[in-house]
Order: sequence, then C-alpha cells, then structure tokens
Amino acid sequence: MYPYEDEYYDMFYYPPYYYQHPEAPTEPQPTQPTMPTPTQPDRGIDVPGLLPIEQSYIENILRLNLGKIGTFYMTYEGNKDWNAKIFKGKIEAAGRDHIIISDPNTGKRYLLLMVNLDYVTFDEELNYIPPRKP
Repeated sequence: MYPYEDEYYDMFYYPPYYYQHPEAPTEPQPTQPTMPTPTQPDRGIDVPGLLPIEQSYIENILRLNLGKIGTFYMTYEGNKDWNAKIFKGKIEAAGRDHIIISDPNTGKRYLLLMVNLDYVTFDEELNYIPPRKP
C-alpha cells in the first residue's frame, strides 16, 4: 500500500472537515436559533392591474398612462448627425430600460431607450399615484 492511500496519511493531509473516519462517532451539530421572518410593511391593498403605491419610477408612471400622447426628448451623446431628437407618439409599452411609442399619423413604432430619455411632456392630465409615506 502506498503512503498516499493510507488512511493515516489522508487524516493529516486533508483538513479535518474533509475527512472523517467511518467508525468515529459523529458529534451532534449545534443548531442555530431560528430567526423570525421579518414581516412585510403594510403596503395597502394590492389591486390586480395597478402598480404598488410606493413605486413612482418613470416606467411605472408611463405604464399608468398607456395610450396617451407624449413628446419624448432624447439626447444621444457622441452622435455627429444629431445629438438630440424629439419623438411624439402614443405610449404603447414601458419597461425598465425602454419605451415603445407609435406615431398616430403614420403608425410607425419606435423603441426608445430610457438611458437617452431627458424628459417627457404631455398635453393632458397624467394618471399618477403618489408614493405613500412610511
């Protein structure tokens, strides 16, 4: 038998947690006390189809106003032809990093990136639910 196959050699070569002799009695592992799970803060009533009250991110505000016509002011740094562009259209969808609008006159759709968005104007009142104070 070669030394590296010997259990005695293995016992000193590997760290103690790696090797355990089969006949060695196992000690009961101390159990960690169970921590109570934190309760969710009261967020009001969740209504299907509506957004959580405390989230007032741009994409959520745009989602609350789907179908409305807006003017989107975009900036594109490093573009030699145009570094700023204005898009006007009906909000079709809004995600975390994008907006989809359609031109009501031509039906052409645009996928705009949020990273380029400066601001948006509307000619009508917006739907907006202000965040609730904690």
